This record gives sequence, C-alpha cells and structure tokens, in this order.
Amino acid sequence: MSPFNNLLCMLLGISFTVWFTLLLVFIIVPAIFGLSFGIRGLYMKTPSCSLSGCIIAKEPTSLEEELKEIRRNGPSPSTSEFEMSDTFYFCRRGIESIVDDEVTKRFTAEELESWNLLTRSNYNFQHISTRLTVLWGLGVVIRYGFLLPLRLTLAITGVSLLVVFTTMIGFLPNGRVKHFLSEKVHLMCYRICVRALTAIITYHHSENKPKNGGICVANHTSPIDVIILASDGCYAMVGQIHGGLMGLIQKSMVKACPHIWFERSEVKDRHLVAKRLSDHVKDKSKLPILIFPEGTCINNTSVMMFKKGSFEIASTVYPVAIKYDPRFGDAFWNSSKFGMVNYLLRMMSSWAIVCSVWYLPPMSRQEGEDAVQFANRVKAAIARQGGLVDLLWDGGLKRGKVKDTFKEEQQKLYSKILVGTQENRSRS
Repeated sequence: MSPFNNLLCMLLGISFTVWFTLLLVFIIVPAIFGLSFGIRGLYMKTPSCSLSGCIIAKEPTSLEEELKEIRRNGPSPSTSEFEMSDTFYFCRRGIESIVDDEVTKRFTAEELESWNLLTRSNYNFQHISTRLTVLWGLGVVIRYGFLLPLRLTLAITGVSLLVVFTTMIGFLPNGRVKHFLSEKVHLMCYRICVRALTAIITYHHSENKPKNGGICVANHTSPIDVIILASDGCYAMVGQIHGGLMGLIQKSMVKACPHIWFERSEVKDRHLVAKRLSDHVKDKSKLPILIFPEGTCINNTSVMMFKKGSFEIASTVYPVAIKYDPRFGDAFWNSSKFGMVNYLLRMMSSWAIVCSVWYLPPMSRQEGEDAVQFANRVKAAIARQGGLVDLLWDGGLKRGKVKDTFKEEQQKLYSKILVGTQENRSRS
C-alpha cells in the first residue's frame, strides 16, 4: 500500500475510534444508568415561540335547544310539526363538517402557526427573506450531516444490544435473576433508543406507574410511544407477529420476557385474545400489559374511541396520557403517507422529540358499568389530563366510511323531538 493509503486508513481508524468513544462515554453509558448532562433540556428552552390551540372550540348544545333557538323568531315557535326553518340547523352542521371536519383532520399532521425550520408549515408558503432561507439550509446540514448519522449509530446500537442480550438471557432458567437482568437490559436498550430520537421526556406522577398484573392504556400518536413509556418502566407488549427484522426482535424479546404475540390468524379471534390477556393479568408476577385502545395513530390533538376489548377483562387499568410538543418535531405517524422506514428517518432528522407523560391514578370498573362506559371514562380522564379533545368517533374512519347508524341516530333524535312535543300537547 502507498503511504497515502496508509495515512488515509490511519485517519479513518482514528476517526471511528474517537466517534465511538464519544458515543460510549457521553451517550450510551449515561443512557444505561438513566443519567443526562442536561444539554437536551437546555436546547428545549431556547425557542421562544408559544403553542396556541388551533382547534375550534364549540359550545356543546343539544339538537332540541338549537331548534328552539331557530324557531323562536319564526311565525309559530311552539309548533310540534316540521318547520322549514329546521333545515337551517342541518345545513349549518353539514357546512361546518366540511369546513372544519373534526374527524379526518385528526389523521393529518397538526398545522403550526410558526415555522420550526423543519418543513414548511403552510402549503402556500412564499419566500420571506434570504436570511431565513440560509438558516433553513444551515439546519439541513446540521440535521442530516451530524444529527442523523449520530442517531442512526445509536439506534443500531440499541437494537443490536436488545437482540443479543435478550437472546442470551433467554437461556437462563426462569427466576428472579432472569427477571432482574431482563428488566435492566430492556431499560438500557430503550433508553439508548430514546437518545437516538433525542427525545426529551418529562414524566409526571411516577407514584401512579403501572403495577404487575395490571393493564396500561394510553393514547396513541406514534410507534415510538412504546419506547417513550418503556424507557421509564418495563411492560409486556401485545401485538401481531411480523417477519424480517421486526420478527427477529420479537422472537428475541419473548425469550427474556413474557410478551404476548399473536399469529395473523389469531388476531381476529376476540375470545382467544381476551383469554391470553386475562391469563397474563392473573399472574401478579408478570409485567403490566401495554395497550393502545384507539387501534390507530391520531395526530396528538385529540383522543378517539377506545376499543372495549381491553376493558372487558377484570383487571386494574392504569391510564397514561402522552402529549408531544410539535415545535421541535412532529411525532405523528401518518401511515397512509409514510412507510415505517421513511417515518423513522424523519424522526431522526428532526430537531428533537419533546413530550410529557402523565401517569394517572389506577381505575377499575364500577358496579353496573359495562366495558364501553368504562372505556369512555378512562378516555375522558386521559384527554382531560393531556389537554386533548375527547371524541366519540372511531379511529377506524381513517380507512373506512361512516356507518349508516351514525346518520340514523340524528334522524331518530329529530323524530323523537317531534313526537315528544306532539305527545305533550295531546296530554295538555
């Protein structure tokens, strides 16, 4: 080899040695022990822009109240028959739904009032100044030239350690030693993965953290919700068995910890799913189950309908509210627009992922309360704590159409008002 090639190889070797040494000393080792130098927290305080709600607040009024208000200025406000003016209510509600649809806008990224130097927050953006363009270009160089390679290295390190260590722990006999090592390995690897996202997480009310034998339910914004929660405590995951890299990770994880994986053919068997979940929570030595009852990712402005399956099991439910700060990076996964790899690359090339996690007091089904009512009560508590809008709509509307029963409910409600008014008049 020529002297130039020798010098080049030597410089590359020194560069990689310094790179991995810095990663090990300043990021990986602190992540293992749950420590932080406070650099991320200092960065989070630098933006001066403030978030303001962009959701239109509407005062809740009933159909009957609004019809009375419309008829008040009519020729016969007390009539019990159909009035042509009643159509104004339905026309207004229809136009409101078109202009400000409270359902479908939950499946797209939240619009920001100020630009965070990531992507344009307005599709009609026009050139403002050369200075702003230069700042954006400088941000691209920093994010893709320095932050992205650093975070990719951390992500590969975290996932590799998880696969290797959980596979090794799987050969140990069941007992306290295996449980202890499994918990420490999971926490270590998830904390390294959190560093790969530059996630700045604030946990509130840790005294309410889920206990063994319970079910942890949380609102769902992104696949990284799992990492956010698992970096502060261990959980038993629930999901479908995949192939490829994800399947390899699942197989290694289940060797060290009793996660609950289902075959594709088993997912639709509600009784089988309920039985396996119930058997898990009955064993108080097993980790709490982590479930996202919405069943799909919502853009972190609201909480949509919780599926009742997790609430049919006789177990204590530990609600958790997760709220992301979109000023630094949008954590919402629009699965119809971005694939998983593309989404993760967008996360790793953002400035940071900032979020707050609230552990709510445990909740149990009350006497005479069915699973749907219990699910709605838990959902309302999560929405209230996280400052999210509580919606009754099913998240399945992301890919499906509105059921006819929703339309029929409005028709039945209107007919009941007319019939009820006529019955009152006949009695009087």
